[in-house]
Amino acid sequence: MTGAGRRLGRAIALALGRAGCDVAVHYRSSRAAAEATVAELRALGRDAEALGADLTKPADIDALFADLASRFGGLDILVNSAASFERAALADIGWEDWDRVLAINARAPLLCLQRSLPLFAARARRPGRQDGARAPAAVINLGDLSGQTPWRGYAHHGASKAALLHLTRCAARELAPEVRVNALVPGPILPPPGEEEGDPIWEARGQRLPLGRTGRPEEVADAVLFLARCEFVTGVALLVDGGEHLLSGGRP
Repeated sequence: MTGAGRRLGRAIALALGRAGCDVAVHYRSSRAAAEATVAELRALGRDAEALGADLTKPADIDALFADLASRFGGLDILVNSAASFERAALADIGWEDWDRVLAINARAPLLCLQRSLPLFAARARRPGRQDGARAPAAVINLGDLSGQTPWRGYAHHGASKAALLHLTRCAARELAPEVRVNALVPGPILPPPGEEEGDPIWEARGQRLPLGRTGRPEEVADAVLFLARCEFVTGVALLVDGGEHLLSGGRP
């Protein structure tokens, strides 16, 4: 999975490991964190490897999946978790900013999905389920509410996440039944940079939600496991946001 070394990605990687998955832990710059996640996965008895790549560079993505193929042979689940979260007034967004955000948040998930298809097909050489059928591969893209409703100051970020959600639906239709493609839309789960657990601003954000609190990484990880396991779900965007989407789209 991409962006698996720290924060929410780490929680998802460890949940997959506890569920019995071997995990390729991608990182861009957080190598030490990724290797720590790998050590925890191996302590669970799982096979794991830290693989570095800058997902804004298509050549790096090619190399990443070549390494993954060499190390693991095939792939059952792709979790596109890596993303940027940039804020800028609409008038201040330069074309370089636009291209950078779209490259990591929309183009990279597409390229990772495309590079995964041969590895999904390689699963055919592996033992099937008890009923003799082969479960479809699963792709899970992590979005956010900015892809569904406009946030002030996040035009390029929101456009990238809207593109990711539509890509999810397009891929789900085109790749079925061999591959299921879904999106997960977390709400306030971890404080953004500059805030901490217990910060009054962060606490207030949770209190205004219909469920009255912020979420926990484990709750998002549980939702990832559901989307990975449930073979009759594809093309959905599952919200795990404490009801934030009910508040006129969440953020002002």
